[in-house]
Amino acid sequence: MTDHDTSGTSDTTGTTDTTDTTDTNDTNDTTTLDLGPQTRVVARLVRGVRDGQLMDPTPCPDYAVRHLLGHLLGLAVAFRDAGRKDLGPTTDTDPQAALPDVGPDWREALPVVLDELAEAWRDPAAWTGDTRAGGVSLPGAVAGAVAVDELVVHGWDLARATGQAYDPDPAALAATHSFLDAAIDDPGRGEIFGPVVPVPDDAPLLDRVIGLSGRDPMWKP
Repeated sequence: MTDHDTSGTSDTTGTTDTTDTTDTNDTNDTTTLDLGPQTRVVARLVRGVRDGQLMDPTPCPDYAVRHLLGHLLGLAVAFRDAGRKDLGPTTDTDPQAALPDVGPDWREALPVVLDELAEAWRDPAAWTGDTRAGGVSLPGAVAGAVAVDELVVHGWDLARATGQAYDPDPAALAATHSFLDAAIDDPGRGEIFGPVVPVPDDAPLLDRVIGLSGRDPMWKP
């Protein structure tokens, strides 16, 4: 599905209710979260990338900036279609099957797809039933939580790699913290995330989220 493991290839808001991801296996108490504020944050970061930065390193060791942008484009399409329950090649492809990259129209394409992603998950039906993403079947509410996590963590990756300020949507950040914190003791965590990087309990919430994702909040190019 996704991969936040920074020891290798990395793949890992609110105007409505927030998403309770304390137990990612329980979808009954999960309400919808508007992804729009966070997708707009990521779109702003995309617009701030300079052509000369495309081959710069990112917190994902196997990804240069262009590969991170390609991954963002791919995950936005996959989770857009997962939300729509439009299952097929876009939702069934393993994101690690090939190194992602961008085409010549990435500046125009990425913001459009990010908007479509947010719109898909404004439909309450997206958060119910089952769907697929990255070739993995999962409950709609869990897929939505993963999409939020991807947007928040990879938004940080892109901001750090390109020297931009990062102010994620507070509701998306809180939901991501709940999602990652609940996965700490998951036996399958190592297949998705890198080892937790210890961060002080009184550190900013963003730093704690980044540590839980397996990244060093102090990372610099």
